[in-house]
Amino acid sequence: MAPTQTRLAADRSRFSRIAILTYGITCYTMFLGVFLYAVGFIGDFGVPRTIDGAPRTGLGMALAINAALLGLFAVQHSGMARPAFKRWLCRFIPRPVERSTYVLASNLAMIALFALWQPFGGSIWQVTSTGGQAAIYTLYALGWLTVLVSTFLIDHFDLFGLRQTFRAFLGKEYTPPKFVMPLPYKFVRHPLYVGWLMVIWSTPSMTLPHLFFAVMVTGYIFVGIFLEERDLSNAHPEYVEYRRRVPMIVPRIGRRRAVAPSPASAAGLTNAEEPTAKPQPVRVAS
Repeated sequence: MAPTQTRLAADRSRFSRIAILTYGITCYTMFLGVFLYAVGFIGDFGVPRTIDGAPRTGLGMALAINAALLGLFAVQHSGMARPAFKRWLCRFIPRPVERSTYVLASNLAMIALFALWQPFGGSIWQVTSTGGQAAIYTLYALGWLTVLVSTFLIDHFDLFGLRQTFRAFLGKEYTPPKFVMPLPYKFVRHPLYVGWLMVIWSTPSMTLPHLFFAVMVTGYIFVGIFLEERDLSNAHPEYVEYRRRVPMIVPRIGRRRAVAPSPASAAGLTNAEEPTAKPQPVRVAS
């Protein structure tokens, strides 16, 4: 190859690597904004539009719109996490941005939910005591903290695509993170989902829209767990034994049970790259 062609190829490669990293950072920064808005949206405070509010349309239309919005998010969130979809998507985009593209699509689905959600009134329960409200909001905050900490325990930056794009920027080959067993994963297989359940059910004012949201999201969580664990069991045979020994959501009280290897990620195949033929070595965290 002539020197000029070599320089042009090098320039194109450098531009491509910068574009990949910029894309990853942009998608991650967008996620941070969506995450913070979700805290106020579900908690009904601090943001322009929340899960509650004055009805803007009839009950039937509100239920239809809200169900469609939640369905859109569920299909996107689980569908794009499946290995077959990842293989198909990587025919059209560079593999290092596959995860960031997933994050971008999740962000857009959440923004649509925030913007188009339809409150429709009605109250189920109302906790008015100061102590009761303080306890519920504490549980709500602990739920968000559990969600966030769980992502760091399983490799936060890989989960949200930054690690993939940064390694591509450096010209390094991507290597999936090793499966480890941080403390929460010794008691439940899905601490991240435990955090989400705490978030969606911890409210001092349970309205009909909030109840609809909580029931729909809870149903989606358990469907997502089924799909996720099916793929994990296929990709990592040791996960079957781990699933047998460690409860899904509610920790066992009483006798201590032996812990099997490899919980993988509680965000499951939303975090995994294409499964390798041979499971990664397992390092049990102390």
